Amino acid sequence: MAHIINLTTHSDKRGNLTVIESQIPFSIKRIFYIYGVDDSVRGGHRHHKTIQAAVCLHGSCIVSNNDGEKKEDFLLDHPSKCLILEQRDWHTMHHFTPDAVFLVFASEPFDPADYIYEKYPD
Repeated sequence: MAHIINLTTHSDKRGNLTVIESQIPFSIKRIFYIYGVDDSVRGGHRHHKTIQAAVCLHGSCIVSNNDGEKKEDFLLDHPSKCLILEQRDWHTMHHFTPDAVFLVFASEPFDPADYIYEKYPD
């Protein structure tokens, strides 16, 4: 099931330093980021194997998730909030602010055969 983890952040008068180390529950094999999104909905899939960790580094967006049993929306609006998406989590990303930069760490390299586009039945 999708869930938020709070990344360790160190703050002082010079600014903030957020650390991503042992909080991510998998070995990272792919990193990508999305930005300059219009009013489109991104995502619209789940995976056979891939687990993902998503952070909105700047701006904000909403990730809507359905794991087949529960539907939930997650507002990613701070760079210390990290959303873990398991394989069964069918998700979309939407309502990106114009300045949003959405970073994703994935447990597997890109493989088109890993994607499941079919939604869960309502």
